[in-house]
Amino acid sequence: MVLIIQKTLLYAIPLMIVALGGVFAERSGIVNLALEGEMIFGAFMGALVAYLISVGGTTMNPQLMFVICMIVASASGSAFSLLLSFSAINLKADQTIGGTALNMLAPALVNTLGLAFFSQEKLVMPATFKSYVLINPDLPPFLQIFADKAYISTYIVIAVFILLSVWLYITRTGMRMRSCGENPQASASVGINVYKMRYLGTTISGALAGLGGYVYIATTVGGMAQSSVAGMGFLALAIMIFGNWKPVGIALGALLFGFLKCVGAVSGSFEMLSKIGLPMYFYNIIPYFIVLVVLALTAKKSGCPKAEGIPYEKGMR
Repeated sequence: MVLIIQKTLLYAIPLMIVALGGVFAERSGIVNLALEGEMIFGAFMGALVAYLISVGGTTMNPQLMFVICMIVASASGSAFSLLLSFSAINLKADQTIGGTALNMLAPALVNTLGLAFFSQEKLVMPATFKSYVLINPDLPPFLQIFADKAYISTYIVIAVFILLSVWLYITRTGMRMRSCGENPQASASVGINVYKMRYLGTTISGALAGLGGYVYIATTVGGMAQSSVAGMGFLALAIMIFGNWKPVGIALGALLFGFLKCVGAVSGSFEMLSKIGLPMYFYNIIPYFIVLVVLALTAKKSGCPKAEGIPYEKGMR
């Protein structure tokens, strides 16, 4: 049971923070379909920093380096998201097409950088940069979940998720941002800079996506950065919709889909699942099938911001 919960958290943590990133963009009025691309780019840049530091032969604490790589991944994701911000806010381009373009650009960019500098289309981080904070199997079962073979990213992401969720709902800037996603003309009429709020929302969204991308590769796929994150960005979008654009719903949705993802990863380790005789690939399909079912059932109860995806024009009513 402890193994299942630990695996569930490994998958749920990046999904949760990336889905929250989607909320920030859409609450400001920008549809951010580029979460997948921002995850890919942020993950690669974080892994690149880990590689460069290892080449330099540093003796710095691995946990500190993990945090530094997370910061770099976040900054890279936010920088990459500026392409979407500029096209959607300044050029008033179609946001769906802009996000799709960035999802195509990120893998091509990562492959090009990998081939140019490392002669391969992927980059594997050294093992020291994804080490556990604690290894203590003698703890009680509940404490083992968070203190035995736990990553520092788990604690940091949960803290960031809580702080930003609170910030979005109780601070003046957060409320102004949300108003721009509901009625930008009314917001502008009381002196709110809609362009600034939308840039801020999309930049935070990119930062969280980049962070989630790095956490995903560092804790779940063995530290390998490549041109894919296995559709986790699109799954995070589905979780955002499942959670009705609200942090509590997103957290619950991330845990649900994290559990469904981990079933495939641990199916061979449990006798009950092994007796069923289904291949691992079947279990890997389940989360995406559930996504389709959930989206179909919740389509009429959507609480999406009313002005999302609509370019803001000064003077429009």
